[in-house]
Amino acid sequence: MKRLRIAIFGKEFSEEHFPYLKQLIDLINQQHGEILIHHSFRDILNGAIDTGSEIQYFSNHTDLVGRVDYLFSLGGDGTLLDTITLVRDSGILIIGINLGRMGFLASIPKENIIHVMNSLMSGNYKIDKRTLLRLDNAEKSFGELNFALNELSIHKKTSSSMITIHVWVNDLFLNAYWADGLLISTPTGSTGYSLSCNGPIIGPDLQSFVISPIASHNLTVRPIVIPDTSVIRIRVDSREKQFFVGLDSRSSLFDSFNELIVRKESFNISLLQESDDDFFATIRKKLLWGRDIRN
Repeated sequence: MKRLRIAIFGKEFSEEHFPYLKQLIDLINQQHGEILIHHSFRDILNGAIDTGSEIQYFSNHTDLVGRVDYLFSLGGDGTLLDTITLVRDSGILIIGINLGRMGFLASIPKENIIHVMNSLMSGNYKIDKRTLLRLDNAEKSFGELNFALNELSIHKKTSSSMITIHVWVNDLFLNAYWADGLLISTPTGSTGYSLSCNGPIIGPDLQSFVISPIASHNLTVRPIVIPDTSVIRIRVDSREKQFFVGLDSRSSLFDSFNELIVRKESFNISLLQESDDDFFATIRKKLLWGRDIRN
């Protein structure tokens, strides 16, 4: 049987979650697996948790490539989004354990860690492939991390006035949005920021992007769904001459003369999905659909 090679990643970690980290480490040790733990856990492990074996640490993408097959993301959706910058195009399977609240991406309850480990050993799980988008601009402001799993966001720099966002799709003019900003979301991101801007929920296997204005001045302007084969070109006019661009949780300040090109990224990321779970079950549970005393 192939030896398990597992990385563990997390960010802020409260004491109440120590037992789940300890449980995961113990289960991996019981299977004689190899463990790499993100350096953010170093202080937690020093004295707080008995690992029972020598622990190796990692801090970046290069440390993981070729060394692990699975990465446990312990936290919420924000933590899992940060794992994307570590995994990138390596093909490492991400396992999102929800220690937070909503958990659309990190959808596996912390109480299911034993079940997940058994699934890894037996191979009884599903792999959920998720599309990413990529930003190209002359300044290369995000360097190698110019991709996003959820969305690209454009925001005005100050609260004093709107910005005008000109958008072309495959060189066809779509619209000039007078708004506080604009979102270009993947199907994964359709249950995030886009949802709060009245965007539709898109199934994760649909090959599409959603373009949604943020607080549009024109109330007849609505989100639009386009194929993810499209190339989106964006130019922003602003009195401030600068605006913010975000890729998931990362952001940078851009000058208004910058033209942005958005397209589908060349690689996907893989999320582990429990064999008895599915996307519809997740949104029913997380959005409380059907929760009514009459049911």
